[in-house]
Amino acid sequence: MQRGATEPQIQHITKHLSSRGIRAERLDGHDQTVIGIVGGSGGYDIAAMGAMPGVQEVVRVSSPYRLSARTGHPEDTVITLSDGTRIGGDAPSIVIAGPCSVESEDQLRRTAECIRKAGVRFMRGGAFKPRTSPYSFQGLGFDGLELLKKVSEEFDLFIVSEVMEPAHVPAIAEFTDIVQIGSRNMQNYPLLRQIGNIRKPVMLKRGPAATIEEWLMAAEYILSGGNENVILCERGIRTFESSLRFTPDISAVPVIKQLSHLPILVDPSHATGKRGFVSSIARAAIAAGADGIMVEVHPDPDRALSDGAQSLTFELFEEMMGELVRVADAVNRPMLIEQYAKRSNAEPSGSEKKTASSKA
Repeated sequence: MQRGATEPQIQHITKHLSSRGIRAERLDGHDQTVIGIVGGSGGYDIAAMGAMPGVQEVVRVSSPYRLSARTGHPEDTVITLSDGTRIGGDAPSIVIAGPCSVESEDQLRRTAECIRKAGVRFMRGGAFKPRTSPYSFQGLGFDGLELLKKVSEEFDLFIVSEVMEPAHVPAIAEFTDIVQIGSRNMQNYPLLRQIGNIRKPVMLKRGPAATIEEWLMAAEYILSGGNENVILCERGIRTFESSLRFTPDISAVPVIKQLSHLPILVDPSHATGKRGFVSSIARAAIAAGADGIMVEVHPDPDRALSDGAQSLTFELFEEMMGELVRVADAVNRPMLIEQYAKRSNAEPSGSEKKTASSKA
């Protein structure tokens, strides 16, 4: 639509499309409104609408992902959590840290204390674990989620945990602040459709053999269901190189920034599979402009029930955090670390602060 197009003109276009059975999505920017057509046009000549009052131009979008594309949504999407914490856009990069799997309350509490002292507010933990082998540890299920919630309230942490089944989506959304779709489920379309029905922020991890277009198409399923709170997460892709578990695709960060308005994080733990390389890839991700990183941290990685080889010790995690701050300063990409460190050292306690911020 033209800059300055009137509200009646805009509504006339949407009603005109609707009367022909064409689904339209209205996107209001700072200066202009864009009306995106989702799906087919049913044979109707959309180009003819260029002569209608208020229309500046009709642009055919060649990419199949219309809602996740920056073409029709030039402003960055910013995810805002309950206390006003933002992810994406010009907000500081975040850090999500925690164990691969929830194993015990003691494990979670020790990990929460470590990451909270470092100024991190987001804790990851798998309660339902998709494993390659059916004989591997599969997680504690809803008992694990109960532990996550208990510890998160004690330390004023946001919870990130994975959902595997469409039927579990409503329940897991109640426990978590960000629902994770794991790489193995990136193209689980029934699950993606169900996630589209909630309004909880969701983190969609890239499949190990998925192209960026396929990844954005998976996001399209969620967006088309009405859930606009999508965060992408690059976690390495499968290539011919066998030095690491996967090949960290740092280039995905600037590519996504160009193609899409969605926030993007990087998971160096799964990308490398070896704790000795996690910090390097984390630094590269921040330097490339990522909106955050997610790493695995464990009190005793050698005894972890899953992914111990890629989990950081508390000492390595603290060292990495210091490195990230220096890199972020160098590239003028602030990190949401020092702010939380100050909050964690202040009174009142963590659980009281979370309650207060929720009321605010």
